[in-house]
Amino acid sequence: MRISYDTNMHELSVGATLYKSVKRQILAGLASGEWKPGEVIPAEKRLSQQFGVSIGTLRKAIDELVAENILIRHQGRGTFVAMQSRDHHLFHFFSVVRQDGERASPSVSLVQFSKGKADKEGCERLGISSTAKVFRLTNTLSLQGAAVQIDEITLPEALFAGLTEAQLRNRPSTLYSLYQVDFGLNVIRISERIRAALASAAQARLLNVKPHSALLETHRTAFSYNNQPIEYRVSYLNTAHHEFAPREV
Repeated sequence: MRISYDTNMHELSVGATLYKSVKRQILAGLASGEWKPGEVIPAEKRLSQQFGVSIGTLRKAIDELVAENILIRHQGRGTFVAMQSRDHHLFHFFSVVRQDGERASPSVSLVQFSKGKADKEGCERLGISSTAKVFRLTNTLSLQGAAVQIDEITLPEALFAGLTEAQLRNRPSTLYSLYQVDFGLNVIRISERIRAALASAAQARLLNVKPHSALLETHRTAFSYNNQPIEYRVSYLNTAHHEFAPREV
């Protein structure tokens, strides 16, 4: 039996694997805080030497990260870690609209802040042990002056060491902007699952609805670089006048 071997195809395969490996290594550097949001990364020549690859291979990895809005090129200045704006966070990650289609920025009120251990699902979603400490916070989100959603959020203490209630109450922008600016954690993507729920007595009070009213329950995990989970939240939306409508991006 003769085995056919295409050298050109093999070289293409190796090249594709190599640049993906470089991309993973850059993401690992971002995840470890080696380069923080807003900072310039080393020049291409230096990085190609560091990773032991050609400039072309390195550039292909960087091109993908730029296309994914993880890195940003500035002509004549270099390549920077993306610093996401408040509008970017709202555009990509806030999906509640009025039923007539009107979108607006929510006002957020902190209801509760505490420290403890995550429940089983929180541990699984965040990839932490059952003994790991977490921060828990509950927010209400209001649109047009009325509370429409409750967010119950779990954050690993290991990633958010030193987080205080004052930081949450006095933050000048979105929660994801706080993660970015104060902790060097960029939310790159989210994974969400939606189900129906009935309002508990406490949720009914916060949303000004009757107990057992129908709500939309969303379970979200937010990821930073290298698919690192950094936040788990469960949201409860009153759909009497609003609906869940993710933007097309």
